[in-house]
Amino acid sequence: MSCGEGKPCLEAKYRRTALVVLLLMLLIFLGLSAASFIDSRNQVTPDTVSFGSHEAVAGKRVFQAYNCMGCHTMVGNGGYLGPDLTNTYEHAGSAWLAAFLPSAGTWPTSAALKIQLQGQDHAEDSKTASLDDYYKKYPGAAERVQRRGGHASIMPNLPLTADEVANLIAYLKYTSAMNTEGWPPKPKVDGLTFKYASPGLNVASAAAVPAVAAATAATAEAVADPTIHGAQLVKDYACTACHAADKQKLVGPGWGGLYGSKVTLTDGTTVVADDAYLTEAIRNANAQIVAGYTAGVMPEYANMLKNDEVAAIVAYIRSLQENGK
Repeated sequence: MSCGEGKPCLEAKYRRTALVVLLLMLLIFLGLSAASFIDSRNQVTPDTVSFGSHEAVAGKRVFQAYNCMGCHTMVGNGGYLGPDLTNTYEHAGSAWLAAFLPSAGTWPTSAALKIQLQGQDHAEDSKTASLDDYYKKYPGAAERVQRRGGHASIMPNLPLTADEVANLIAYLKYTSAMNTEGWPPKPKVDGLTFKYASPGLNVASAAAVPAVAAATAATAEAVADPTIHGAQLVKDYACTACHAADKQKLVGPGWGGLYGSKVTLTDGTTVVADDAYLTEAIRNANAQIVAGYTAGVMPEYANMLKNDEVAAIVAYIRSLQENGK
């Protein structure tokens, strides 16, 4: 740049202005860089959030390992096949997540949540072991159970271990604690015909009388056939989250071929998995621990299942042996 003859020369002024602007931008950059090293800036960080002994940082690794963002968004980032998960913990709580994640192909029922609340971590996290109080604290869980409980979902059952589930809960607890400034927005479902947009999905109405009658007939059939009743109870209580219908080992042993087999206990003794053994194993899970498994993982069902319900579940397990599974 040069000054023309007879014109004022402003080159030096422009150069100084450019240098001042450049210096100002450098100062802003250095200031923002320094601010990024401040610990939290009053924002929650994952290393400060945990669920029981499980940390949010470990949960984020599980979330990434299973590529959850391929279907779900988190703070607006990710896929849109499934719902945004940012505030799921805040709305539904840890017990609902623990009931859903291991057997995501079916939405949890009240029975499944009631079982989870027997666990110390969930009772301490929600500060209640009462299902009614839990629903009051987490109305999103009540709404999910009321609308979808027992119905099939489109999410696949993932091979999550108990530790991975607890880690994911810790991570979702952290994301619910973040200040997202209103994200995700509340979806508008008024006028939608999609069945899950209706709050009355599981509520009987005059139009639903034939369906209710059919369900009543099915219930009567289940009561008449203990095996059918047991299969329904297994579904309601989400037993398949920990036990497979074949010989596959999940959190607990598979049920295929279990009935009538010899079971080795942690003390080295062996017992036959007959009606008496299975009944005791369901009602008092920690009375006899199978070798290779840990005490305290399975909840106690003694005060939750009636005698005929336990017998029905035993009949269902027996049928898996009879069917050769």
